[in-house]
Amino acid sequence: MRRFTLLMLIGTLIGLGIGLALGWLVLPAPQSTSPISQLARRHQEEFALMVAAAYQVDNDLSAAIERLRLLGMADPFIYMRDLTERFIVQAGVTREREARLLVQLACAMGFCTEPMQPFLLPASPAGS
Repeated sequence: MRRFTLLMLIGTLIGLGIGLALGWLVLPAPQSTSPISQLARRHQEEFALMVAAAYQVDNDLSAAIERLRLLGMADPFIYMRDLTERFIVQAGVTREREARLLVQLACAMGFCTEPMQPFLLPASPAGS
């Protein structure tokens, strides 16, 4: 019985070693280097939402615009306005936090339209 256990342990270790060598060295998974502009529309919108969240943290409008340019849109300003309005219509109050992030960035980019008004972040009180 002891010999069987030892052989099973040795066999398992050899199999594990062969599997790791094949997976990492001989047949590794292909690397994906697709640009962001080739993402599906839904994922591009999620990326834009991440850009808006980053803008809320760092308040760097030029960095946000450069990140949006990675999407390959002709005009990132118009894209942000359209995305924000579409998001408000589709998600509205169910995803209010995300809508506020998008509205904050769209307004900073110069597009603060009527549908965005209810989602504007209130001014923080002085001294806070």
